[in-house]
Amino acid sequence: MSLYHHPTYLLKALAEREQNGLLRKLTYSFPEIDFCSNDYLGFSKMGLLDAKLQALNDEGSGDRQPTQFGATGSRLISGNSRTLEEAEQQIALFHHGQSALIFNSGYDANVGLISSVAQKTDLILYDEWVHASIYDGIRLSHATHYKFKHNDTEALEELIQRHQKNFENIYVIVESVYSLDGDSAPLLELVEICQDFKNIFLIVDEAHAIGVFGKQGRGLCNALSIEKKIFARVYTYGKAMGCHGAAVVGSEILRNYLINFSRTFIYTTALPSYSVEAIKHSYQLLIETEQKDKLQSNIAYFYSKAGELKNCVKSQSAIHAIQLGNNEQVDRMDRELKEKNIHARAMKSPIVKPGKERIRFSIHAFNTKEEIDNLIEVLSKFAK
Repeated sequence: MSLYHHPTYLLKALAEREQNGLLRKLTYSFPEIDFCSNDYLGFSKMGLLDAKLQALNDEGSGDRQPTQFGATGSRLISGNSRTLEEAEQQIALFHHGQSALIFNSGYDANVGLISSVAQKTDLILYDEWVHASIYDGIRLSHATHYKFKHNDTEALEELIQRHQKNFENIYVIVESVYSLDGDSAPLLELVEICQDFKNIFLIVDEAHAIGVFGKQGRGLCNALSIEKKIFARVYTYGKAMGCHGAAVVGSEILRNYLINFSRTFIYTTALPSYSVEAIKHSYQLLIETEQKDKLQSNIAYFYSKAGELKNCVKSQSAIHAIQLGNNEQVDRMDRELKEKNIHARAMKSPIVKPGKERIRFSIHAFNTKEEIDNLIEVLSKFAK
């Protein structure tokens, strides 16, 4: 017997993944030209590290607490700080909310919010394309749940009409921008549907919209002037904001409830203060820099070049995709991109449905016109 003894299923599952060319492996060697990362505005490359170091060297001035590497405990034990609460106040103000609560990641925020708010007597209706963190939060909530076809408001209304009288509350959960193709949820219609019922509450994940849409990058809910019509909004900082963490924005009652009942908030060590300083600095960059304008300019340039690519899914967001239809074509295109030193995201079945295999790529504020031209050159070879 070897040093480690394993259940047969572990070995079988890994062997099957490898046989199908789907085995995931960690690497730190990526092609140089970035059309893959979620760093849409390039904030991770714009001095955030300097801001962290400056915060670490700041031993505190006035009544501010010194910055330290570790938070030393959960926020309910020893990890809370004035820096955290100041950041939450600034986040709530920026996003036109009554309050905000910081979580350690977007995953933690979604799981903690949904699993604690929705009860056994409630119903959750969610778009079939929502992120895994939303789905995991749904499963942990013990609420009854049904998915509806992507962006299909008629299917949603049908589910509401069928089940509305059987549950105490209904939560409708969507993303403002979806990571698969970069398309947007029909938020105006969703708000109108939910407002017709007193017991329906809308939750919107703005992970891929913050920094891209709205005034100073406030998100798609801001762009549509519906921020105060939504029960809870989730803003993730590991994408356009270039740092780490997330916040749930909503009412003061919701914040107090999450502090008391959200397990991913209660039972985890708080973010260290240098991470919180990075979040605050990212918001300053949204206000003070022109990165959002540069991003929109690059998206428009991509549109002007990709207009004839029929199987290219174009969006108003930073995310786009080219549908290829099978894993072999995805592998071929992935190889050609790498030959051009371009880093994009291959999405093969069963990660996506068979026949929906694609290459996903993200436009950034820092991409050059020449880099976009090179990307278009490869895409055009696979356009139907």
